[in-house]
Amino acid sequence: MNSAQALELISHLLEVTMFVAGPVLLASLLAGLSVGVMQAAMQINEASVSFIVKVVSVVGVLVALGPRLVSYAVDYTRGSFAAIEHVVR
Repeated sequence: MNSAQALELISHLLEVTMFVAGPVLLASLLAGLSVGVMQAAMQINEASVSFIVKVVSVVGVLVALGPRLVSYAVDYTRGSFAAIEHVVR
């Protein structure tokens, strides 16, 4: 294995990580940002409101996209295990 192949493996790993974690993190970010703006506008300082909205949004994303995200991660893992013999040589 040369350095170009190693960089390709690392690049694919980061791509899979962003694909799997991205939607969940984006939903949490958008929910927290919108609740923060609403709390600032209404002058409400309650941390549990933001937490509950984030949990609901993350659960919603996981219910909607969970099977696809898991299948993508499982396919990557199977491919990684299958490529061990080529990487070790």
